[in-house]
Amino acid sequence: MTPQTSFMVLAPVDPLREAELRLLLDSMNDAPGRLKKPCPLVPFHDFDTLHVARLFLVDDQTTGDVAVYGIAPRRYPLYLAFLGDVDGGADAFYAELARRAGEGLRALFSCCMGFGPGADLVDWMRAHHVGASASYVNWRGRTVTQVREEAALREALAVQVRTDGLDSRHLAPREVHRLLRAAVRQAQGAGRLPLSPEAATPIGHKARNLLHLVGVPLVLLLASPVLLVLALVALVRLRRLEKTDEEICPRSDPAASAELSRLEDHDVTNQFTAMGSLKPGPTRLFITRFVLLAIDYTARHIYTRGRLARVRTIHFARWVFIDERQRIIFLSNYDGSLESYMDDFINKVGFGLNLVFSNGIGYPRASFLVGGGSKDERKFKEYLRRHQVPTQVWYKAYPGLTAADLERNVRLRKGLEATELAEPEAREWVSLL
Repeated sequence: MTPQTSFMVLAPVDPLREAELRLLLDSMNDAPGRLKKPCPLVPFHDFDTLHVARLFLVDDQTTGDVAVYGIAPRRYPLYLAFLGDVDGGADAFYAELARRAGEGLRALFSCCMGFGPGADLVDWMRAHHVGASASYVNWRGRTVTQVREEAALREALAVQVRTDGLDSRHLAPREVHRLLRAAVRQAQGAGRLPLSPEAATPIGHKARNLLHLVGVPLVLLLASPVLLVLALVALVRLRRLEKTDEEICPRSDPAASAELSRLEDHDVTNQFTAMGSLKPGPTRLFITRFVLLAIDYTARHIYTRGRLARVRTIHFARWVFIDERQRIIFLSNYDGSLESYMDDFINKVGFGLNLVFSNGIGYPRASFLVGGGSKDERKFKEYLRRHQVPTQVWYKAYPGLTAADLERNVRLRKGLEATELAEPEAREWVSLL
């Protein structure tokens, strides 16, 4: 299995070169939300290990919300964020970026503070790398190459069915499977339909994953006497805070919503970026860090095959603290419209939304962390839209394919690997076509 890794380079923008940077980012698109192909500056399409990537300006319009707690708003720098999800390690990908997109990246990063003409690109990206507190991968180990090969396999099967008239209404499903399997093996033998074998899992990754699987619960168990006391104190304190939390969920500005909408729905998959300030005090920080630890653990060891809890539309997601953990960014790549995405979460894992987002300033008032909150659908959607940040540049390696399509293609391939299927299995396999 080839593990997936997320990377994120975050650097403050030189105020004197902000306009230049915005023009550079705009030059990478044919239109808002539509990446050029080939893309100038960064040839995303040439990287065969890159699943998704984005470049955006971390321009938070809600920093003044801290005033409801009597705190003077802090002035944060405008950041440039460059992030993505790749097969293999981030360091190897940084090196490949420097080789194949060095000139374009230098043009972009030269608009950031501290990037000089002689800067070593790889070292600079490593120095500005920001790790995620929690991350999710739809299907761990599924590479870009696998996705593309299995999509080609599915198309080849569909063509074969149409060409040879392999209608399961007239042929037994097992016979359809046998004929298609023979056709695929012939195409593979002729080199027309490559299906790469799964790579061996790196020993280091296996060791780190096992250590994480066992180590996190073990540390929590050993620390449980202290953690239980802290949790009880935090719960009591939390409920007091929840009763006085301010809600900031005004109706969305139509112009701002329209601008965000211009970046969306150009493919079956969309990007989403939202950020905001954490509610002040150690209680909220303690709870948020613990919740993200739990999300990261379950996403790494439990929800590894096509779903996050009951949500099946997310390809990649992550939660990232910035500015000494005073602010947090949530980033995801999901199928469907934003409206359906929000509805999916509200209806299936509303309590999960509250666990994280209720610790953000202005969120609809929650009860004991899991109740309330997103149940007020209107307020939740207004809150999320208000905290959404536009993504200037976005790339996906396999446009037109949803997470459900990718899972179906995996099942089609697995079915072809079997010499023979029982009738019920064959019927189910044929239905995937």
